[in-house]
Amino acid sequence: MRTFLIIWFGQLISTLGSGLTSFAFGVWVYLETGSTTLFALNILSWTLPGILFSSLVGILVDRFDRRLVLILSDVGSALTTLTVWALFTTGHLQVWHVYIVTFCSATFSNIQWTAQSAAVTMLVPRQQLGRASGMMAMCDAVSMLVSPALAGALYLPVGLGGIVLIDFVTFFFAVGTLLLVRIPAPPPSAESLRIRNSFKENVLFGWKYIAVRPGLRGLLVYFAFLSFLLGMVDPLLQPMVLNLHGPMLTGFVMSSMGAGYLIGTLVMSAWGGPRRRALGILIPGVIQGVVMIGFGISPSLVVIAGSIFIFSLIDPIVGGSSQALWQSIVPADLQGRVFVVRWMISKIGLASSLMLAGPLAEKEFEPLLLSNGILADSLGKIIGIGAGRGTGLQFIVLGVLFCLSSILALCYAPLRLMDTCLPEQA
Repeated sequence: MRTFLIIWFGQLISTLGSGLTSFAFGVWVYLETGSTTLFALNILSWTLPGILFSSLVGILVDRFDRRLVLILSDVGSALTTLTVWALFTTGHLQVWHVYIVTFCSATFSNIQWTAQSAAVTMLVPRQQLGRASGMMAMCDAVSMLVSPALAGALYLPVGLGGIVLIDFVTFFFAVGTLLLVRIPAPPPSAESLRIRNSFKENVLFGWKYIAVRPGLRGLLVYFAFLSFLLGMVDPLLQPMVLNLHGPMLTGFVMSSMGAGYLIGTLVMSAWGGPRRRALGILIPGVIQGVVMIGFGISPSLVVIAGSIFIFSLIDPIVGGSSQALWQSIVPADLQGRVFVVRWMISKIGLASSLMLAGPLAEKEFEPLLLSNGILADSLGKIIGIGAGRGTGLQFIVLGVLFCLSSILALCYAPLRLMDTCLPEQA
């Protein structure tokens, strides 16, 4: 656990810096363009590398020293951050530059997530994987809690350039801690030795491994659909609150997400999650769907922030249970190639929804609840009318679909009962 904790601390500091830049990028693009669709394109730029390069990333992580892969991914992220700072301070930064830099940063992040997920299995006892997953999620939780509020407060006094420079400095913590440790190489499994010299087999291996295991296959499809639904949240939620309250209060509202997520990760880190990890994914998923309806049921900032808080509180239990389940089932030396399939499928769902979220909000849902909209005199009397209320209706629809998909997943026995099977049968 000592090595794991050292790595965890470095990634915690680095994730805080990355959260500052991510929030500032979104604010800058939206304030420059005023377009939800162009705002969503920046999120799409973050998503595409997970689709395009995942198979190669999996091979890279399984073939090479995972510590070295983590170091190189952090260095790459630092250089892309420095590029933004140089463009901004010289007055040359354009919106399309942000998209390219986001794409490059996401490529390195994809490598880092895969290597880190695979490395944890070699550092932590199997029975502690739930707690380790909770602690890794805590990095994101602290970032979600602190980074938006801090970035919102810093945006006016120091600007995008100052925030990006802070992010660059935090990468030194991540690289420095990695230089202090060693990560054991996983012992080769029979499957890994069989396909070692076949590039085609290595690329296709993760897909084949999941395809013949009904439980994992069901889990993959379930999270793919959830990714599609959740992909509409980011490009809709932040612009909706920005329109109402500006960058600073938006930062604090988005920090409610981080507050809930942080508490959830603390619970998951101390508890380790339910013994039946599949149920720890699906039952909270039903609750999350109900809570998501609250994102749009009222224009009240308190209701929106409270719903975000509860949803995020549950999320580490779902994510930690899922991560521990995959890590328990998949042999350590195969995890890079298998885990990138998870990443790729979720990003495909996310990319699809990102392309739809803005146009659906602006052209379909928003007009329904304007003062002269079709639903203004019916549903509008319940959830309100005016700017943002159509987006609220969109959130209600998403919440209903989220809840129903979790109920259907509970009805699929190979997924619901996969904890009770041997790893080879899962």
